[in-house]
Amino acid sequence: MLIRVMARAYLKEPAEAGIEYLQSGGEAARLIQESRIMTAAGFMWKHNVFLYYECLDEALPPEELLPQAAQLLADWPGQEQPRKWIPLIDVFHFNAPADAAQWRRKTAPERQVGRVAHLKPEMAASYVYYHYQLQEEQAFYGPKYEIIGIHENLLFGYQEFPVVVEEPVLPGKLATSGTPEEWTDSRMDLHFQPWPDGHLYFKPVLTLFALQAPPLEESAGL
Repeated sequence: MLIRVMARAYLKEPAEAGIEYLQSGGEAARLIQESRIMTAAGFMWKHNVFLYYECLDEALPPEELLPQAAQLLADWPGQEQPRKWIPLIDVFHFNAPADAAQWRRKTAPERQVGRVAHLKPEMAASYVYYHYQLQEEQAFYGPKYEIIGIHENLLFGYQEFPVVVEEPVLPGKLATSGTPEEWTDSRMDLHFQPWPDGHLYFKPVLTLFALQAPPLEESAGL
């Protein structure tokens, strides 16, 4: 079993000490060595901190990766108990892990990248609609390790380069064929809130740390 986790937090002022700790990766390297996680990466945009990591056997909370971050992060309202980390909802992926062996990288990625974008709030449902169709109809294949999460109208995306494209092992959940034959007909350009400079879609953000378990070729001694 392999569980993909995405989370968001907000770094308090002054940010310098928090950034220094986050760049260390906390306990991520140890957890990888102990085979409790396969991949872990942290990213930052303004004061927003994003985590992407892959758990083996059981889902670990962000506090296990970054145990000293609590004092550096702001509380999120909305629940009876204060929260430092908000889980991001997986709204799109081309591929999903069947098990750890199928998901293990054959070669180490050269780059692990985080990116963010804002949806127009009134277009969020349409964005999920089109992407769920594409995902579960498997209308076309895309990067194996790419994933997009959402909190409110903020999208966070995780990518690896060079891109790996494989046919999904797990079957899609839809037997329909509603995905537009030409993806441009979905008019994603109407879904995104423009950046102040007029740019649409995603922009890359600062990488704080990026760690991976040894790929298959290294673990095999090749």
